[in-house]
Amino acid sequence: MAEEDNFEQPIIEIERRIEELSGFSDDAKQREIQRLQQRLSELRREIYSRLTPWQKTLVARHPRRPYTLDYIQHLCTDFVEVHGDRKFADDPAIVAGFAFFLGHAIAVIGHQKGRDTKEKVRRNFGMPRPEGYRKALRVMRIAEKFRRPILTSWSAGKAEAAARWASQSATSC
Repeated sequence: MAEEDNFEQPIIEIERRIEELSGFSDDAKQREIQRLQQRLSELRREIYSRLTPWQKTLVARHPRRPYTLDYIQHLCTDFVEVHGDRKFADDPAIVAGFAFFLGHAIAVIGHQKGRDTKEKVRRNFGMPRPEGYRKALRVMRIAEKFRRPILTSWSAGKAEAAARWASQSATSC
């Protein structure tokens, strides 16, 4: 099992070597960097194309895996977050709001776990409460009213809870 856990080690080693060489400006070092980058690309493709189920789980739980706010920061501009469900409170586990994606106004909804312990506790480890689902529904309704597409980022682990919420919400509409 230990060998299965460190399947990314060859990738990490090449990344370290590229970082070491990046401080040099001579042509030989630059050619070596290009060769290593090519090898890194091939190695990533090879490793990630044949992951075991456990390795896929490790990748999904990787601490540096991007979360909703990371995607919003890199893909969108002028993000404005909506807070609260207008009935009870705000749920920090759900990030919802409006932004621009490639120049088009969109709604954005997703969950956010948090990076450090303090933020994870504040965001309830990414586990939404009822008010978070109501906040998401609120943003969906506004997006529908103004005919805006919705970009979502949702964890598969929350799919069952989301399905239960959706079925409950559909009956209360």
